[in-house]
Amino acid sequence: MKRLLIVSNRLPVTVDKKNGELIFKQSVGGLATGLSSFYKSYDSTWIGWCGISSDKLTEEEKEFIKSKLIKEYRCYPVFLSNKDLERYYEGFCNSTIWPLFHGFTQYTEYNKNNWNRYKEVNQKFCESIMEVAESEDTIWIHDYHLMILPKLIREKLPKTSIGFFLHIPFPSFEIYRLLPWRKDILDNLLESDLVGFHISDYSRHFLSSILRICGYENIDGRVFMGDHYCQIDTFPMGIDYDKFSKIVEVENVQKKIEELSQKLGTYKTIFSIDRLDYTKGILERLEAYDYFLEKYPHYKGKVELVLVTVPSRIKVEHYENLKCRIDEYVGKINGKHGKVNWTPIRYISRYISYYSLVSLYHLADVGLITPLRDGMNLIAKEFIASKNDGKGVLIISEMAGSSVELGEALIVNPNDKEEIANSIKKALEMPAEEQIDRNKSMQKRLKKYNVTRWAEDFVEKLDEVKINQKELGVALIAKEIKNKLLSDYKAAKYRLFLLDYDGTLTPFSKVPSKASPDEELKSTLKNIAKDPKNEVVIISGRDKKTLEEWFEGIPINFVAEHGGQIKEKEGEWALTEPMEQDWKEKVLPLLELYVDRTPGSFIETKELSLVWHYRKVNPELASIRSKELKLALMHLTANLDIGVMEGNKVIEIKNVNVNKGRAATRWLTRREWDFIISIGDDITDEDIFKILPENAYSIKVGIFPSQAKYNIKTYRGVRDLLSELSEL
Repeated sequence: MKRLLIVSNRLPVTVDKKNGELIFKQSVGGLATGLSSFYKSYDSTWIGWCGISSDKLTEEEKEFIKSKLIKEYRCYPVFLSNKDLERYYEGFCNSTIWPLFHGFTQYTEYNKNNWNRYKEVNQKFCESIMEVAESEDTIWIHDYHLMILPKLIREKLPKTSIGFFLHIPFPSFEIYRLLPWRKDILDNLLESDLVGFHISDYSRHFLSSILRICGYENIDGRVFMGDHYCQIDTFPMGIDYDKFSKIVEVENVQKKIEELSQKLGTYKTIFSIDRLDYTKGILERLEAYDYFLEKYPHYKGKVELVLVTVPSRIKVEHYENLKCRIDEYVGKINGKHGKVNWTPIRYISRYISYYSLVSLYHLADVGLITPLRDGMNLIAKEFIASKNDGKGVLIISEMAGSSVELGEALIVNPNDKEEIANSIKKALEMPAEEQIDRNKSMQKRLKKYNVTRWAEDFVEKLDEVKINQKELGVALIAKEIKNKLLSDYKAAKYRLFLLDYDGTLTPFSKVPSKASPDEELKSTLKNIAKDPKNEVVIISGRDKKTLEEWFEGIPINFVAEHGGQIKEKEGEWALTEPMEQDWKEKVLPLLELYVDRTPGSFIETKELSLVWHYRKVNPELASIRSKELKLALMHLTANLDIGVMEGNKVIEIKNVNVNKGRAATRWLTRREWDFIISIGDDITDEDIFKILPENAYSIKVGIFPSQAKYNIKTYRGVRDLLSELSEL
């Protein structure tokens, strides 16, 4: 089993210093709690900040902390200064990424100094990782604090397995685009092998931003970039189900349940607990509860809301204001509706013990969890798991990621106070049998996909991605394959070159007219073509006039329009077969309609085909329009002898029997070739690859699944290979 390195902002162990003594204690928080048992079951090390500023530590104390964490906790510390914490953590993480990714753009700050410190701290994490990491390790990075870390690690350990999981929402493109460093973060994240999110909405938003900002499309969540691909997938985080379902039977918890039961009395109890944060919808929840008591006054004196807010970021202005507003609203509700012997809200503004928490989960008749935006929200899952008698009703916000899995709960819009009030009434009046039926379904699901299964699922998927990458990587022309190719070329008497143009011999250009061959390419082709043993064929989607002008004076053969027309060195242009062209009159109006609807697209009218280009179109719009147009064309041409072909940012309509493979057959069948090499980057080149004889060298440009035997990373590698061949 490979070693697993877990990397997060905080370690599961926190170091504190009191009266000169270093104290080690367990960290609080969903990630630390959720993964604590999982990482101990692996040969693993957890890397992260140890919770104390390096400004408070001597070098000797740092070494002591490092030694103790390694030996006793299998952890490795990253030391951060007060300035790091101020600008990286409180600054960029909590004042930029946190509000922006949760949709609170009004609270988002864009401070370049904070961004620079964020990069510096990510570099510190990388340096600490390099002190313990090996190339065969699996490195699993967690959350928004470390989004540029994957690329930093990749530069140091290019072959290692890197996974990244985001525990907060990923926003829609319209929100994400507000970030000045939007592309930097995406480019760094995509150096991971696997990027995971809690729900499919976040994955979809991420893929949309990649497409619109970076221009990368995806195939089933796989984003290909040159010689690397990154898989995007969804993994809803679970909880330690057994821990919460069985803890209720523990003697200390039973005592706590009895104690709290006496305090709560005979009231129906609504339980609500959150970290103090504007994303949690606490004020909106109070407003809904206030409205509930007004709308259903007969519940006064019969129900009590136990509201727990755990202090968070107490020095940040937004949070101080929020705390004051909550305090005031609680007082207002208690004063407005309360009686001498009944208080509507039992308000607790502090951390409560684990035993108290699970006891309240168990005792509560209703769990009210209504965040305005939440990546997952494990509290909702813990509430359901703690209901070992099956009784109790969960009301959860549709904006919480966990609502996707908890479909039997009462799901509400957190901004709709009337809906929340009605749901509270429905929950309080729900028959016990219905409560049990709903909870059993959710409990079964949560028990099956617990936190261990979630973590194993992610790591297994990461291993699978790495295997798939290696299978694609095996196709790269290694040194021994290249040496054999050169040797076979040198020994051959008859050699055939079948070469695509755009993206193969030149870089792919968004402006087709600017893709003409440079002198280096012309010189290389001229040297190859002048050898009497060689036959060179440029097989391109370009029109015949362009090809003739670009390669004038070089003794090579041409195939234009993806196989529609052929010109041999000493001959004239000829059709590959007779073709009618009256179909263009039926197709052209549809293409013109899509040009009107798609800014940046244009039509190219060739002699044998029509081409709709969308290289310069907004990538997301291009993805939508190209699919729409292709479907419309398929219907329109169903009864015509016409085919619709999708290429690199183009859709081409032409005779169904025209393709590069059929055109290449003209040369392939001419003689017994000792050496054949075919190189291309487009889907149209697959028609050639699949008809080549077994001894041919077929090469795909880029790391993509292909019929070709081998891959070359970029057009530059093709140029270098052809240059070597030209010199033999």
